[in-house]
Amino acid sequence: MISAKMVKELREKTGAGMMDCKKALTETNGDMEKAVEFLREKGLAAAAKKSGRIAAEGIVKTYVSEDKKKGAIIELNCETDFVAINEEFVGLADNIAKLVAEKELNSVEEVLAADLAGKTVQETLTELIAKIGENMNLRRVERFSVESGLVQEYIHGGGRIGVMVELACDKTSDVLEQLAKDVAMQIAAANPLFLSQDQVDAKSLETEREVYRAQALNEGKPEKIVEKMVEGRIKKYFKEVCLLDQQWVKNGDMTISKLLEEKSKEIGAPVSIVRYARFERGEGIEKKEENFAEEVAKMGAK
Repeated sequence: MISAKMVKELREKTGAGMMDCKKALTETNGDMEKAVEFLREKGLAAAAKKSGRIAAEGIVKTYVSEDKKKGAIIELNCETDFVAINEEFVGLADNIAKLVAEKELNSVEEVLAADLAGKTVQETLTELIAKIGENMNLRRVERFSVESGLVQEYIHGGGRIGVMVELACDKTSDVLEQLAKDVAMQIAAANPLFLSQDQVDAKSLETEREVYRAQALNEGKPEKIVEKMVEGRIKKYFKEVCLLDQQWVKNGDMTISKLLEEKSKEIGAPVSIVRYARFERGEGIEKKEENFAEEVAKMGAK
C-alpha cells in the first residue's frame, strides 16, 4: 500500500511530481531508495539537487478575462534575475495565471496537480528546472471572480509588483474601469496592509498602541495626555495602512474613500472595493548574501 506520506517523502527527496513519485513507489513496491533511483533513471529527479537553493527572484503575473469577471495573480520564483526574464519561465508564469482563473483553482497544491497541456504543472515546472538548472517555486496564487463589477490588474516594474483588485458595482462603464486602474496603482504604490479600519486585527492594533504609549512616555509626556496622543497616532496609523483612509497618490487632497464616493455619483451607482491582493516578488524570503571579500580571504587561506 503506497501511502500519501510515502509519496510526500519521495517528493521532498527528489523534487519530482506527485504522480511520478506515486508511480515510482508502485513500480518499486514501496522501496524508497529504489524509487529514488527509478526517478533518476527517468530523468525526473534532475531537479533534486537544486531544491534546497533559495529562490527569491522571479516574477509576479496576473490574468484577467476579457469580460473582466475573472482574474488571478501568482508569484513564480527562481534563483536569478537572468532566469526571471527567460521566455519559457515567463511563458509558464502566464499560463499558470490563466489556468488559476479559468479552472477556478484556489491553492498552490491544486495548481501544481492541475493539467497543463497534458502534464501537471508540477511536472512542467520540474522539467523546466532540469532544463534551465535553477530551483523554481510556485509560491502563491489568488483567484478573483465577480458577478456585478469588475476585476482589474496592474503590474509594476516588469513583474516586481503585481496587484489585483475587485470592485463591486451594478453598472459598468469606462469611468468604473479607470477607477479600478487608479485603485490598483494606489495599492501598488502605497502598499496598504488592510482595506478598512474594521479589518485591522486586534493584535496589530494593540501592538501599535503599546509602541505609541511607550514613545509618549519616553518623550516625558504627562500620563494624563498620553492616551490622547496614542489615539491621535492611531488615527495617523489608519491613514497609512488602511486603503480607504489613504491619501490618493494622484491627489493628496482626496482619500480613496472620498474618491469612491465621487465616482459612485458620476457612475450613478455605488462602488465599493471588495478585496485586493498585492504581491511583491520575493517579499519575506531571506536571501543569501554573498560576501565577496570573505570568499577571497578564505581562498587565500587555503
